[in-house]
Amino acid sequence: MFKTKITELLGIEYPIIVGTMMHLSQAPFVAAVSDAGALGILASANYQDRDSFRQAIRDVRKKTAKPFAVNLNMFPARNRLDNDIYIDVLLDEGVGIVETSGHKAPEAYVDRLKKGNVLLIHKCVGVRYARKAESLGVDAVTVVGYENGGATGRLDITTLCLVPRVVDNVNIPVIAGGGVADGRCMTALLALGAEGVIMGTRFLVADECPLHPRIKERLLSATELDTTLVLRSVGNTHRVWKNRASAATAEMESRGAGLEELFSIISGDRTKRMYFEGEADSGLLACGQGIGLVRDMKPVGGIVAEIMAEAEAARERLNGL
Repeated sequence: MFKTKITELLGIEYPIIVGTMMHLSQAPFVAAVSDAGALGILASANYQDRDSFRQAIRDVRKKTAKPFAVNLNMFPARNRLDNDIYIDVLLDEGVGIVETSGHKAPEAYVDRLKKGNVLLIHKCVGVRYARKAESLGVDAVTVVGYENGGATGRLDITTLCLVPRVVDNVNIPVIAGGGVADGRCMTALLALGAEGVIMGTRFLVADECPLHPRIKERLLSATELDTTLVLRSVGNTHRVWKNRASAATAEMESRGAGLEELFSIISGDRTKRMYFEGEADSGLLACGQGIGLVRDMKPVGGIVAEIMAEAEAARERLNGL
């Protein structure tokens, strides 16, 4: 067993958090993650009105009695509800864990969430930001290195360097990620002082993940060389899977395209066609360098069990040195 401050704080069996994935972190997937003993996170930004968001929370609860979280996204986006509306609903529904992520600390939301007895995790990319979040009263911070899929920030610090720096500079539990795709990686980050790990890329190919099977098959043949950075020119750097859409985005950025022009490639409609209709080159897919360690599809429960078995084997190997 791997009991840590994070498993105790969140009431989960294993120190694994499955990262929020826009469009994909829907109720059935989130419930499967939590039911397997990890922490699933529902993406509030998937829902465009109170009723659909409320129903998603209830749908998770119908499928599992175990803890889950809701993500509040503070990145720039079009056509999204105000986070205060999501907070109204999640407080009303008694959600006990919230993750915030974005370009700034969650100052505007801390008081309301803490008064509602909500555990708050803030996701960030550097020591300064982690210390700021701690000063606001968050219960834990998540930090992700440059290898991470999705938003990477501008600091470009690798996971191996970032995690111990943050651990040494805050007094709250640290959840760490960036390139983490198996139990060996998990054990390494726990050795660096993290109390839990966050993974997204490994779970893209989980049976319960609603990503189209054709995209999953393509990902299984990808390596650590098959990701790239885009959107740095507009201050929103993301690591994504290499495809025609990512190449087109990079080309547009190289000639100075603005956000409005880039939106023709990065719009949610194009992304949804890729995710749910299997059009592999129509949009961008957040994907970390850990994709090179992803070799098979299986249910979420099987992935979690495999990760924990690998972690235990890694710990036994270290104990035998």
